[in-house]
Amino acid sequence: MFEQVEEQVRASVEWLRLMVEALGALVIAAGLVVVVLALGRHLLTARGGSFTPIRLAFARYLTLALELQLAADILSTAVAPTWDRIGKLAAIAVIRTTLNYFLSKEIKEESAGEQGAPAGR
Repeated sequence: MFEQVEEQVRASVEWLRLMVEALGALVIAAGLVVVVLALGRHLLTARGGSFTPIRLAFARYLTLALELQLAADILSTAVAPTWDRIGKLAAIAVIRTTLNYFLSKEIKEESAGEQGAPAGR
């Protein structure tokens, strides 16, 4: 009986992991659509203007997607932890956390720069 419950929990967590990974991919796809539309609008209306708001918008989508993908990795490791999976999760977590840190830092810096820029920019 315990084995059945354990297998049901494992299967449920794997489905949850799959949904979280899919959600991360959807967030990236949505960000891509937003960026393509914004770039089109930018090219038609604001010749020579800054791309910074478009970059910041896409960076926000990427940051959220990275968080979701890391959550999916944590779920997969939580179900059947082996030292191999834990090591891979640690490496992935370091890479994704580093990417997320620098994306967030760039978003803050660019946002501060945009707010402090003259209105005619």
